[in-house]
Amino acid sequence: MTALLGLSRVIDSINERVGKVAAWAIVVAVLVSAINAIIRRIFGVSSNAWLELQWYLFGAVFMLCAAWTLRSNEHIRIDIISSRLKKRARDGIDVFGHLFFLLPFVTLLLYLCIPFFMSSFRSGEVSSNAGGLLIWPAKGLILLGFISMFFQGLSELIKRVAIMQGKLVDEEAGGHSVEAEAERLIHDIGTVNTPGTGATPPGDGVS
Repeated sequence: MTALLGLSRVIDSINERVGKVAAWAIVVAVLVSAINAIIRRIFGVSSNAWLELQWYLFGAVFMLCAAWTLRSNEHIRIDIISSRLKKRARDGIDVFGHLFFLLPFVTLLLYLCIPFFMSSFRSGEVSSNAGGLLIWPAKGLILLGFISMFFQGLSELIKRVAIMQGKLVDEEAGGHSVEAEAERLIHDIGTVNTPGTGATPPGDGVS
């Protein structure tokens, strides 16, 4: 288990770094969109390449940040039921979900994505739109996204099993349920309004 936890830490580190870099594509996409709008408004000139570049950038964020989202436990959960279960039951649900849903699903998509990408790469596929970009890099992002998701799913499975065995402390023990978020907000508000904390309640500043 020690070796597996070491592998999990490597996977977490790589996907977190990739996600943080890929997230900057949002800024680039906003700049591309703004520049395209300005040029079109002032000079009446535009290109499909600008529009497709925005799609590629948003696609990069979606595919390459998905594993980072899973690693940070920020993915969508149905907490109405799970938040009322004991922690061990929630851990068991996570193990079952990763093992029988996430990993098989991602494996199937990888099986389908590899020939999908390779066919496009070998043919040098280009957009059918006038002035469009190459298509295969976008399909490559899909493949990379599912590769990173597969390894992150494996990492999460390793960590959850280690937690259930008592070999790893669960850093997300509080979860992301509605109740947990409400407790956090109440605690933050209480800290702000408690005398002697040095915090200034909203509206009490010097005007």
